[in-house]
Amino acid sequence: MAIVDDLINPRGTKRTCVVVLGGRGFLGRSLVTRLLQLGDWIVRVADSTHSLQLDSDSNHGDSVLRDALASGRASYCQVDVRDPSQVIKAVEGSSVVFYMEATDLPKHDFYDCYMIVVQGAKNVINACRECKVRQLIYNSSADIIFDGSRDICNRDESFPCHWKFADMLSDLKAQAEALVLYANNIGGLLTCALRPSNVFGPGDTQLVPFLVNLARSGWAKFIIGSGDNMSDFTYAENVTHAHICAAKALDSQMISVAGKAFFITNLEPMKFWEFVSLILEGLGYQRPSIKAPARIVCYALLVVKWMHEKLGSRKYNLDISARFFHLASRTRTFNCSAAQKYIGYSPAVSLEDGIRLTIESFSHLAKDSSFGRFLNFEGQSKAEKLLGSGKVSDICLWRDEKKTFTCFVALVLLFYWFLLSGKTFASSTANLLLLVTTILYGYANLPPKIKFSARYYNVHSISMEQWASHYKIIGPRRGLEQILPGGTFSLSR
Repeated sequence: MAIVDDLINPRGTKRTCVVVLGGRGFLGRSLVTRLLQLGDWIVRVADSTHSLQLDSDSNHGDSVLRDALASGRASYCQVDVRDPSQVIKAVEGSSVVFYMEATDLPKHDFYDCYMIVVQGAKNVINACRECKVRQLIYNSSADIIFDGSRDICNRDESFPCHWKFADMLSDLKAQAEALVLYANNIGGLLTCALRPSNVFGPGDTQLVPFLVNLARSGWAKFIIGSGDNMSDFTYAENVTHAHICAAKALDSQMISVAGKAFFITNLEPMKFWEFVSLILEGLGYQRPSIKAPARIVCYALLVVKWMHEKLGSRKYNLDISARFFHLASRTRTFNCSAAQKYIGYSPAVSLEDGIRLTIESFSHLAKDSSFGRFLNFEGQSKAEKLLGSGKVSDICLWRDEKKTFTCFVALVLLFYWFLLSGKTFASSTANLLLLVTTILYGYANLPPKIKFSARYYNVHSISMEQWASHYKIIGPRRGLEQILPGGTFSLSR
């Protein structure tokens, strides 16, 4: 591979060769584009895909990369981070390595995930030492300190990682981050890690597509919990900006930055469900409006998970569903003062602008787009033709949302009562009949509705006149005490 470090930027200084591992992923693409736009670096894009596939000219990032490839300011290298020799080949001759997320992570296979995330981090660290790379910056995640069991309110980097993680990927990323930070200042390598929270933006492959799928399936109508939980979000371009700030700070403020991790957010915490509503409304979908108790949703997810484990089905990614449940029902806000102070980070794009740009980039997923109409056509479906327009179809097809949710909760409770409670079928049936009998007996013995005769609402006109005059002179409380003995107010004929 030809090394092009001798190219000079327009200011007459030598460009630094940098490697972006995972350069064709969501954040990797954004980072490559920004590095090329600044013009201070020779960028080597390294990814697991065998060849570089550029999108059409309408994609601004790929057009920038196309021009850079033609001018020699960028190159592409296929690399499998599980293979140490390929990693060495990818980072050789560079000064800075940005280690972004993998693009083809097999989330259902723990062994492959471990080899890519954790063993891959070990291989990258060893390759950087062997090739005398000066800086290694790892893109971690704020998820590594969140286990889903409690709220995270304005926590800083001193808050420790939990031994229990919300999902497998967070566990592995925590291990990889620890390896990168521990490798700092060994063999001349300076390292740091960034922990962005809830990253979104054009090209997002997780958060926004997941919300659109929820909206199309009808589940986005529900708000999990009270809907008041706060979250920090980070626009993708701000994560890119933070990585570049970290690379510069490792040179200028080595002691304060090297070996450290930094939270990265947009510095604008907002209600999680407000963010979801803005995204869905911007794409033409219904705003979430029905509040569902978090415990009931949690039990429902446990039932679904149990059923899939028993049936051996992998059609749905239950890890993503569980992760979304934790994000949607818990507060997650972080303190970014360390990133602001030591690496000079400040958001380049506001949250409002980021949401607007994201909505514009996902116009092909909008409800009224040609692609959306293909998936959400207005014609009568086979299910509608089969079920008709009665009460059953209203419940099954989500026409009456309250009835549908009530029936769903009832089915979940019955499923738990008969199959998950650990009791025999006869015992569960007997207990259910006893409960129903008790409720019916109590209802039958309730007193009839209490009706008051109209005479109780008649008030002497003289008493009202006296009360009004006293009210003006000595105030309402003392006036009532003088007119009505004992300070009580009664109505009589």
